[in-house]
Amino acid sequence: MAAAFNIVRQSLFAGSPRYTENDLPDLKGKVVAITGSNTGVGKEIAKMVYSKNAKVYMFARTTTKNEKTRDEIKAAFPESRGELICIQLDLADLDSVQAAAVEFISKEDKLHVLFNNAGVGFPEYGSKTKQGYELQLGVNCLGSFALTQRLTPVLVNIAKTSTPGTVRVVWASSTAAFWTSTKKYIERVKSINKQSLFQQYAISKLGNYYHATEYAARHKSDGIISVPLNPGNLDSELWRTQGKFLTWILRKTVFYPPRYGGYVNIFAGFSPEVTLENSGRFKEKCDAAYWNDTVIHGGVEKVQDNTDVLEDGDA
Repeated sequence: MAAAFNIVRQSLFAGSPRYTENDLPDLKGKVVAITGSNTGVGKEIAKMVYSKNAKVYMFARTTTKNEKTRDEIKAAFPESRGELICIQLDLADLDSVQAAAVEFISKEDKLHVLFNNAGVGFPEYGSKTKQGYELQLGVNCLGSFALTQRLTPVLVNIAKTSTPGTVRVVWASSTAAFWTSTKKYIERVKSINKQSLFQQYAISKLGNYYHATEYAARHKSDGIISVPLNPGNLDSELWRTQGKFLTWILRKTVFYPPRYGGYVNIFAGFSPEVTLENSGRFKEKCDAAYWNDTVIHGGVEKVQDNTDVLEDGDA
């Protein structure tokens, strides 16, 4: 019931965006990394920050599509003094995650904002990652977690010389996190292959929230902000595995353009309203970022240690 209410609320009662690309400062000298950058929300984030002169690392699974998006963005903002750099990343393959991180670190010694935007929802039941994990958990949680862990030394290092609270990690969660119970979360993760497709997605999205809140706790002393958010009901590649008829219905009834998800993300990534004091727990209304509640609320369960084990252990 709560999940259904949140879907209706954010579809029919969303406020107007008060934080857009027009509110962004000049980002010259800032380094931004975005997963899932070649389409949907990721593409919108890339457009917004590049238009403000940021150096943008575009992580995506398909290099040709990513390069096409890069060229489109460059053409759209010819006066930008920023950069767009493509890196191949398949979050469904931990070897690819490692390779992407190594490539980034070989090219860059700074990272101010990491947007963990890429994800998958409701694939064919039984779909697995290359390492054999349930696909939604593997992509949405394990892949994003692994990439963040490998880039954390870069974030920590740049935070030492940056204005406190300007180095951030943004995690795309969802109101779908309300679809599952918090009481036996680790047990549900361990039995995820026996869960329904919808529960698998919910478990992965609650995992994003837990990773974000625990990351906030562990790295607050480093001056890094961590923000879990709900981008909203958006017409994006998240639904690429669904049939055309269902997608058409959703577009006509509950979906908003991905640009509005971009607004939520840049609010989380750059707004001065988000501070170290509310890192991981931004509990007030976030209508400044478009939706009434962009950030999932609730208590923190420490699941990072369990993810360390999952990432390195057996599927």
